[in-house]
Amino acid sequence: MSEEILINFTPQETRVAVMQQGVVQELHIERTASRGLVGNVYVGRVCRILPGMQSAFIEVGLDRTAFLHVADIWQPRESTQDRAPERPIEKILHEGQSILVQVVKDPIGTKGARLSTQVSIAGRMLVYLPQEKHIGISQRIESEAEREILREKITRLVPADEPGGFIVRTMAENASDEEFATDIAYLRKTWADIREKAGTSAPPSLLYQELSLGQRVLRDFVNPETTRIFVDSRENFQKLTAFAQEYTPAVIPLLEHYLGLRPLFDLHGVEDEIQKALARRVDLKSGGYLIMDQTEAMTTIDVNTGGFVGVRNFDDTIFKTNLEAAVTIARQLRLRNLGGIIIVDFIDMENEEHKKAVLDEFNKALAGDHTRLTVNGFTQLGLVEMTRKRTRESLAHVLCQPCPTCGGRGEVKTARTVAYEILRELLREARQFNAREYRILAGPAVVNLFLDEESQALAMLSDFIGKSVSLQSEPSYSPEQYDIVLM
Repeated sequence: MSEEILINFTPQETRVAVMQQGVVQELHIERTASRGLVGNVYVGRVCRILPGMQSAFIEVGLDRTAFLHVADIWQPRESTQDRAPERPIEKILHEGQSILVQVVKDPIGTKGARLSTQVSIAGRMLVYLPQEKHIGISQRIESEAEREILREKITRLVPADEPGGFIVRTMAENASDEEFATDIAYLRKTWADIREKAGTSAPPSLLYQELSLGQRVLRDFVNPETTRIFVDSRENFQKLTAFAQEYTPAVIPLLEHYLGLRPLFDLHGVEDEIQKALARRVDLKSGGYLIMDQTEAMTTIDVNTGGFVGVRNFDDTIFKTNLEAAVTIARQLRLRNLGGIIIVDFIDMENEEHKKAVLDEFNKALAGDHTRLTVNGFTQLGLVEMTRKRTRESLAHVLCQPCPTCGGRGEVKTARTVAYEILRELLREARQFNAREYRILAGPAVVNLFLDEESQALAMLSDFIGKSVSLQSEPSYSPEQYDIVLM
């Protein structure tokens, strides 16, 4: 399926949209003030060791200390098959120690970045593993004959006495010896620069920063299906062209500077798709719809028939809605970059063949997703459970923040609920303080309720405490906000 990549540059952020047949499949946003950290190499300082969790907190110069688990600490492989048992973290690290680390997962929510001491540096064709002596092949290259050819090619290009190993990336399937040699030289030089800086830098210090989003597009996103890469900034088009000439020459014919008057993302409908991707409800063409809820623990997706009534019978209506939903859900997961545990509640189907067809369609639609995922079949409750690797913040977490009014609940208390809270608080205040009178400051809806339906309740309380109570409407107050002033 042919693919186009749109890159929108502004001084504040870079936005990338991956399009297939004119439809947005993926969105990537990188803000200048908060660039992603995955791939960055730091020299850090161990500031705390937690033996109970077999983990350590490492200071690398970020807002929050980063997290290192004992399983992510690289230890030389034993020459024998029987490896020594893993040592506890308190025997490996000590507080105040300097340590070379790489970020493997960006900070998400309240969690700090996750680190590893096994450094890997990605190039166009290869990933360099300076601490390993191993040649691996991407699992996406399935042909065993092709895997063996690539392994022999890299073995021939890498002298046996030179340290480090390599993993051949998927896009290297048809690469020439010259391209591999260029990549190897670039990666070795990058590692040499990192080691040199590590010897002269005091912790915490940044030694190596991963490429910008625009550069990563040329290195990682381009595949045989990519037909064009539109760039809407002349300056950045020139920068990417210069980068491509040095590292990814095969991409140069695909680069195109967009000169149109209409904004690039508007022209291809990307701005509308971004707004839709932030909504809770996703409408299906048939008239059905999805409800997507993202929580700290998991993402739940509910499928509903909505206005779709079908043309034959109810089972057919359900089946067709679920088939359409399966394709839409796969696209929405990529578009919104949802990760972790995902539960899909398809409409209940009695027919086992229908269930199998929906699951097959779902797996087929997910096949184009580059992120690692696992899909389980229907559970006894009729739900489909799946996991999708969390590599970065979801689109909603990048572009939005919790509502200051409801605190992220998605709902606020009714005016009557707030009014009854005020009456209880007023009674507590009257028992604790001896004021001349009390004034209630609240939003217009609450004040109107006290003036109308709840006027008798307020009058009864005023008589009970023996003090007058006045009302003051505050339009700037949120629906749940109120104050009681002692006069």
